Amino acid sequence: MSKIFEQYQIKDLTIKNRIAMPPMCMYSADNAGYVQGFHRVHYAARALGGVGLIILEATAIEPKGRISDRDLGIWDDSHIEGLKSLVDICHEYGAKVGIQLAHAGRKSTVDYMECLAPSPIAFSDRMQKPREMTKEDIKDVVDKFGKSAKRALEAGFDMIEIHGAHGYLINEFLSPLVNHRQDEYGGSLENRSRFLKEVTQEVRKVWPLEKPLQLRISAHEYVEGGNEALDLADIINAVKDEGIDMVNVSTGGVVLCDMNVYPGYQVKHAEIIRDKTGLPVMAGGLLTSPLMVDEILNNHRAEMVYLGRELLRNPHWVYDAGIMLKEDLNPPIQYERAYR
Repeated sequence: MSKIFEQYQIKDLTIKNRIAMPPMCMYSADNAGYVQGFHRVHYAARALGGVGLIILEATAIEPKGRISDRDLGIWDDSHIEGLKSLVDICHEYGAKVGIQLAHAGRKSTVDYMECLAPSPIAFSDRMQKPREMTKEDIKDVVDKFGKSAKRALEAGFDMIEIHGAHGYLINEFLSPLVNHRQDEYGGSLENRSRFLKEVTQEVRKVWPLEKPLQLRISAHEYVEGGNEALDLADIINAVKDEGIDMVNVSTGGVVLCDMNVYPGYQVKHAEIIRDKTGLPVMAGGLLTSPLMVDEILNNHRAEMVYLGRELLRNPHWVYDAGIMLKEDLNPPIQYERAYR
């Protein structure tokens, strides 16, 4: 059997194959953060298409932590019902479901709300200058991550992913490019890791130890003086004992920069994180070919592979991969005639 179609077990979670759909913002909620009909169709289609693990898009822990005012929210108990409906329909079609808990920090484009960041540095000249967070602000945001994790548990999610990538709030604290604080949250790697550590601790107060907690990172910032994979490995090693079980490895997004992208361009970073932390990883980056995905898994470069744009183009990638690799799969009965 191709490695793609092997089960993967992490904590109490059994995933039917090694393919994950990573968080991808859909900007399709209403301006109060509630699930809409689009979300039910979008996520159910990938579950029906055979994806093993679906991780919901960046879901904001507070209104001013949204990337846009069309982001999903989890800052209020009233969001639970809609989110649970997504979990339930994906479970019905055999997928496991995670949620990415997120705060946009200085990259929020909700113009009618202030944005927060570790330091008062705007992402670009087109975006508002953030307010530097006080220690009271930091404590408040940490608390909101914990309350959002409790709501995720009530909604029935199988996994939580903490969003520490792509230049959003946690990543801003981690990066020396944009964290210029002079207190215990800035400067040394230990200090820059402190906010992530406190968020992880708060989430783990309510998220059961038997359930997996994943961290998404940007393992390379593409600018001189920015974090690289070995720096992120040190950061993860400093916080992983707080309850991080797996790492979803991406790159970039912290500052404006040129990125050399090509099929598999982030996989080498995932290998470094896996090797230096001892944690299982998800790898990805413009992957389309089942043969390439199978190579990554068989050569133990990652435990799972995520497909983003490719699953937007083709919700049934998993079954198409089965045909290419001559696997005997069981597509939904409604679609069997397409695979005879």
